[in-house]
Amino acid sequence: MQILHKTPLDQLFVLDIETVPCVGCHDDLNDLLRQLWEHKCHALRREKGWSSSRADVEAMPSALEAASLFEQAGIYAEFGRVVCISVGCFTFNKQEEQWRFRVKSFADHDEPTMLREFSALLARKPGFLLCAHNGKEFDFPYLGRRLLINGLPLPPQLDIAGRKPWEVNHIDTMELWKFGDRKSYTSLSLLAAMFNIPTPKDDITGADVARVYYTDNDLPRIVHYCQKDIITTARLVQKFRGEEPFPDEAVIYADQVTMSVAKPA
Repeated sequence: MQILHKTPLDQLFVLDIETVPCVGCHDDLNDLLRQLWEHKCHALRREKGWSSSRADVEAMPSALEAASLFEQAGIYAEFGRVVCISVGCFTFNKQEEQWRFRVKSFADHDEPTMLREFSALLARKPGFLLCAHNGKEFDFPYLGRRLLINGLPLPPQLDIAGRKPWEVNHIDTMELWKFGDRKSYTSLSLLAAMFNIPTPKDDITGADVARVYYTDNDLPRIVHYCQKDIITTARLVQKFRGEEPFPDEAVIYADQVTMSVAKPA
């Protein structure tokens, strides 16, 4: 893939974010947000094949009630928030003649603090491009929206409003895999299996993040899950370049992770 060969690996920030609903349960929403979420649910129900006109003849399934659908709220920047951002960058070890991959995570119950520190990292490296799996449809716009909602300035890499699609040079491994096909979503796990990229057997999935955060209060577990995804994405980039991915021994974890240990409200 020419675009990947034109982009130096050591000028990429590979990232992934983990998000949760803005509050622990639907009942905790204030009156205005509860009304707005109900409005959002109308569209979600239509996507699932349920029309409000059917309510006159049959009961709406419990899975389509606003409280049940709120489990999905974390994927919408207006109703969710970021709890972890993991970032990785390639560095070339000249002595060993191999790539190393340095991993840093920002995780905090206080979202503005976490976003501010992440944004400062990007601002220090304005020439770096961002890379994520499904990043152009999820991670990048989500981060930009949450920065604005929290009254924070956009770093250069996310200040892309008004640009034409071809002027945004960020790397999206899912977009690359589509080869122009717009009909399907291909998960990172599936691509890892196709390219024989080993991934650890984690005890959680993306669907478990909200429960682990609000019920288990286990942010470090979420951080570990998030870091696994950027390591897999970085190895996928190397596979797309026709290169052998770096081994586990080449992963360097930052000494400190910005993490609040107080239980979320």
